[in-house]
Amino acid sequence: MTDTYDHGGNIFAIARARGVSPEDILDFSASINPLGLARGVREYVHAGFDRVLHYPDTDATELKHELASYHGLKASQVIVANGSTELIHIAPRLVGEGRGLIIAPAFSEYAKAMSGAGMGIDHLILPSDNGFSFPLETLEKKLEEGFRILFLCNPGNPSGALVPLPVISAIQELCRAAGTFLVLDEAFMDFCEEGSAKHLVPAGGDAVVLRSMTKFFAIPGLRVGYAIAAPELIVRLQRLRGPWSVNTPAQLAGIASLRDGEYRKNTLRYIEEERALLSCELAGIAGLEPCPSSANYLLVRITGGFTAGDLVKELAGRLILIRDCSGFEGLDGRFFRVAVRKREENEKLVEALREILS
Repeated sequence: MTDTYDHGGNIFAIARARGVSPEDILDFSASINPLGLARGVREYVHAGFDRVLHYPDTDATELKHELASYHGLKASQVIVANGSTELIHIAPRLVGEGRGLIIAPAFSEYAKAMSGAGMGIDHLILPSDNGFSFPLETLEKKLEEGFRILFLCNPGNPSGALVPLPVISAIQELCRAAGTFLVLDEAFMDFCEEGSAKHLVPAGGDAVVLRSMTKFFAIPGLRVGYAIAAPELIVRLQRLRGPWSVNTPAQLAGIASLRDGEYRKNTLRYIEEERALLSCELAGIAGLEPCPSSANYLLVRITGGFTAGDLVKELAGRLILIRDCSGFEGLDGRFFRVAVRKREENEKLVEALREILS
C-alpha cells in the first residue's frame, strides 16, 4: 500500500486501505473551503432534483448567465464544463501539434493534457528561493524556441504565489508576439479575486482563463468549472466539448452557490485569518518554513532532516493527510502542501508536526 497519490483528496481510497471511515481522516491534501457548502445549496438541488428525469441543459444556460453576472461579463464569454480539468484537456486541441510550455511547479494535468494531444512538453521553472517570482525576460527568451501553448496557474499550485495583474498582462503580450496560446488557470483565484485577468483576457482570441467552483464553493464531488474567453473562442471550445458535460445537480449547486454573497464574504475573512495563523504556527516549528500564499493552502519547505515522504507516512499513521510535493516539476523532497482547514483541525496538524519533528 502507498500513501502517495497523483492528486490530493483521495480520502475514500485511503480510508478503505486503512480500514477506517472517511470521517476519521483529516484531509489537508485537498484544498477545499473548510466552511463547506454555501447556504441553500442542498435545498436548491433537492427542490430541482426531479429535473434528472430529463437530459441536462447541455449549455448550462442558467448557470452560465449566473457566472457572467457574478463576474461582470457577457454570457457569450463563458462556457461551463465538467470541472476546469475538462477544459485543461480540451485546450491543446485548440492549437494542434507542436510543443507546449508549462510554468512550473504546476498541476500535473497540464502535462497529461499535452501528452494526450501528442504535444512535446517543456518547463520554465520558477525559483522557490526567490518566492516563485516571475522572470519576464527569461520567458521572452524561452518563447523564442517556439511553443504552441503555455499553461500558467495563478495563484500558483502548489506555491500559492500570486503573479500581479500587470505581469500577467505582460505575459499575455509576450505570448501574443510569439504566437503562443495562453491558458491561464485561475482555479484558486476566488480567494484573491482582485488579481484575476477575467476582464483582460477576453479582449483577444489568443488566450483563455480557466476557473473552478470546486475549491472555493466546496463542491468537488459535483465537478463544475468554466472558461472565460472571447466569444469566438468560446464557440470553438463548445465544439470540442462533449454533450451533457455538466449534470443537472451540479448546475443547480453552482447557481445556488453564486447567489450567496454572505458565504463569499465569510469565506474570504475566515481563510485570511486562519491562513495567517496556520502559517505563523508552522513557522514556529523548527525545521519548517511556510511560503507566502494568496490561496487557501500553504506550501511548506522542510529545512530539517525529514523529507516530505517521511512526514506523509508519519502523519498518515495518525490519519492526517498532507500533499507530498516532491513529484512537482521544480520541487524536491523538501516540500509539502497543506490546506487551510478549520482552526481546531489546523491545531491538530500543528501539534502532530511538533511531535514528529521534535
